[in-house]
Amino acid sequence: MSVRKREWTTPKGVAKSAWVVDYNDTAGKRRLKTFGKKKDADAFAATAFVEVREGVHVADSASITVAEAGKLWIATGESEGLEQSTIDQRKRHVKYHIVPFIGGTLLSKLSVPAIRAFQDQLRETPYPGDFPKVSMRGKPRTAKMIGIVTTSLGAILSDAQERGLATRNPVAEMTRKRNGKTRRRESRHKVKLVVGTDIPTPAEINAFVKALSGNWRPVLLTVVFSGLRSSELRGLRWQDVDFVRGEINVRQRVDQFRKAGPPKSEAGARTIPVPPHVINSLKELKLKQGKGIEFVFANPDGQTRSHSNVVLKGLQPAMIKAGVTVATDKKDKKGNAVMAAKYTGLHALRHFYASWLINRTDDGGLGFSAKMVQERLGHSSIVMTMDVYGHLFPRSDDGTELARAANILLA
Repeated sequence: MSVRKREWTTPKGVAKSAWVVDYNDTAGKRRLKTFGKKKDADAFAATAFVEVREGVHVADSASITVAEAGKLWIATGESEGLEQSTIDQRKRHVKYHIVPFIGGTLLSKLSVPAIRAFQDQLRETPYPGDFPKVSMRGKPRTAKMIGIVTTSLGAILSDAQERGLATRNPVAEMTRKRNGKTRRRESRHKVKLVVGTDIPTPAEINAFVKALSGNWRPVLLTVVFSGLRSSELRGLRWQDVDFVRGEINVRQRVDQFRKAGPPKSEAGARTIPVPPHVINSLKELKLKQGKGIEFVFANPDGQTRSHSNVVLKGLQPAMIKAGVTVATDKKDKKGNAVMAAKYTGLHALRHFYASWLINRTDDGGLGFSAKMVQERLGHSSIVMTMDVYGHLFPRSDDGTELARAANILLA
């Protein structure tokens, strides 16, 4: 490997010079790379020397674009049998968030500053006019969305590295460069779930349950007292309900394309005890359905209900009927604000279930340990449980506990 200065004169008589790195790549092929400054040529030569020695070097002429790497990443997911919803998400990220900005950039040209510039572009550019979700068109991308897209870009680069098409993963480098202070600062700014804002209060759930009726009652009652994910709810079969023991066995899930598969993780396969009124409600539903129906919460055709069907026709109308609402900007004919459901997604009921497991028995909860909460929710690790719900656990040094300890100490 050598670094030499090249000098020449243009047809117009202008003297020019450049620094050329002359080297052989990992396959033994001769490569030439030109720089305007010697320090840049020396820096490249030093890096390339190590990469060639380790067998990971990829020359610019052998590199592929981000768009091409994105296609390979999607193909990898398809070959691994990922759910269709996950594949579709990958395609959206590549098509609407990545390719329009850096699709033509060679992987070998990506760096940490380039990734930061890409994030700035995402922040400054609204969702395109042809974005699938109409309500998002023209709106700015949130910080959370930018983070998700950056993670996808990192996964694309990681896949390219495994294929020998990329030397570096600047997204991973960015993550490693964050020091402990930065991570602690991010942790302090992490928004915690708030009871009454993100999590329904016991009074709101009381009103909500009383407002449930018809075929929606067993569906939503089950979510409130089992915390099932939407996909688990859709995948629940009658063979998974133990009427004698009063338990629901989570053994499969059904995605938005009505494709059945195993639970989200090994921990997702679990048994959940439920109160008698849930079991009684399910018994009534089974009698109404008759024989030959596999899924507990089937639609009139015997197929699994869609997520939007449960939310828009079941959850939200029940919230409004129960008076668990918030005012919107819309006005009715009398000039009064139109009310909408305060909690618009099934995950709010899952959050309530978690809080019910955590709350003290004196407060109407079950007082479970963090480990038991993790098992009931089907989280793959207790870290996830504590990250989301850790702040809800009662402290052992407040209220009566603190007074009792002080009295014993000072007796």
